[in-house]
Amino acid sequence: MPDQAVILLVEDRQDDILLIRRAFQKAYINNPLQVVRDGEEAIAYLSGEGKYSNRAEYPLPDLVLLDLKMPRVDGFGVLKWIRAQPGLKGLRVIVLTSSADMRDVNTAYNLGANSFLVKPMDFEDVVHLSKSLTSYWLQLSKTPETFRPDRKRQESGGLWWQRGEE
Repeated sequence: MPDQAVILLVEDRQDDILLIRRAFQKAYINNPLQVVRDGEEAIAYLSGEGKYSNRAEYPLPDLVLLDLKMPRVDGFGVLKWIRAQPGLKGLRVIVLTSSADMRDVNTAYNLGANSFLVKPMDFEDVVHLSKSLTSYWLQLSKTPETFRPDRKRQESGGLWWQRGEE
């Protein structure tokens, strides 16, 4: 069911988190919205590690809204990590950032982003964007199968994103 599809928002700025929550509410988007505040937390969520091990409480998302400029691990690191995980390669990742820099756009697509969107400045534009995102990605577009990354890979070098290796 499209209204039950889980959205993971990876965003470090509290005001942007509140803006997106309010826009979803105004747009009558009732999808479960999980929020993590940086790239390390996003990877832990997607891996099901630590406090995110309970998949009933923290299910794998159907869609990820990913900011680029974050502390600890940036959005590029998260995107690179996602695309290296066999169970998450098909996960739909929408970069939603304030950067309009063409290098960021190109890098995000080269790393496997499904779309690159610049955050609107006007609240009504955020509401419209929210409706468009959920309409296309959660209602019209078919969701690929995803599954939790393999623990063995994570334990035997799956932290390459943190060491800067490939």
